[in-house]
Amino acid sequence: MNAVRVRAIGSRVFQIVPTLLLATFLVFGLMQLVAGDPALLYAGENPTAERIEQVRQQFGLDRPFLVQYASWVGNAFMGDLSVSMMSSEPVLDAILRTLPHTLLIVTVSLSLSVLIGVPLGVMAATRARTPLDTTIMGFSSVGIAVPNFWLAMLLITGFALNRQWFPATGAVLFTDDPISALYHTLLPSMALAASGTAEIARQTRSALSEVLASQYVRTLRAKGLSTFRIIYLHGLKNIGVTLLTVMGLLVNRLLGATVVIEAVFAIPGIGSLVVQGAVAKDFPVVQGVVLAMVILVLVINLVIDILYTIIDPRTLRQ
Repeated sequence: MNAVRVRAIGSRVFQIVPTLLLATFLVFGLMQLVAGDPALLYAGENPTAERIEQVRQQFGLDRPFLVQYASWVGNAFMGDLSVSMMSSEPVLDAILRTLPHTLLIVTVSLSLSVLIGVPLGVMAATRARTPLDTTIMGFSSVGIAVPNFWLAMLLITGFALNRQWFPATGAVLFTDDPISALYHTLLPSMALAASGTAEIARQTRSALSEVLASQYVRTLRAKGLSTFRIIYLHGLKNIGVTLLTVMGLLVNRLLGATVVIEAVFAIPGIGSLVVQGAVAKDFPVVQGVVLAMVILVLVINLVIDILYTIIDPRTLRQ
């Protein structure tokens, strides 16, 4: 079984390479279609033709598209993502400086979603078609429908500006001060976690309801097992693949949603970095951030696939 698992994981790792190349090619190509010549932006005021050409040569903008792409991919493979056209800071350094803020928000948001969503889904499933079930599912529908940025502004108004319980803006690195970092991260994480909590609650309720109605559970009840043991030792294990799938999709969605949340809370994360780069037409920054996000998503999906094989070995045959 271990050899089969290793082959399955190796196959998934191999599949990452063409996906990564396709994603980087599309991003690089789309950046070339952006209107305007970035060399004109960084050549200074009233630049001469010689100065514009010098900037193009400096950033390799004078070369054919495929040559630029191949050079960028090759340098990226060696850890060189070029430098920012806006600040001259190495793009990799900018990513490593801002990424921890984003990862902390996503981690706390996912944790809140699981810790709140799973128990709510369990309560709804065990009390199906009762007022409690209806109430939980109703709040779940609202949580999915409410925009994250609108909820973020409500949280800022209610808990940061009116009561001053939490900071309205800014962030602290977790490595510098863990308590302060979590304190600054709680409001933006709550804004992101609302939809995630609702989605996990709905999926947990749906999947667990099917398990509780199965012959397998009826047999466990006939053997005298308590409801608590049936749910938490058998039921949740049987829906583990479903929960992993939802969590994997949720992490990918949270990474995208942080762009808006970081703007609302003025958090210097990777979302803010890519927005600044896009507005300034800073191609190296945008391309580097997107590459980092693609790699992050692919790694998360790989981890989810590995966990699949641990929780349900039958996935190895697929």
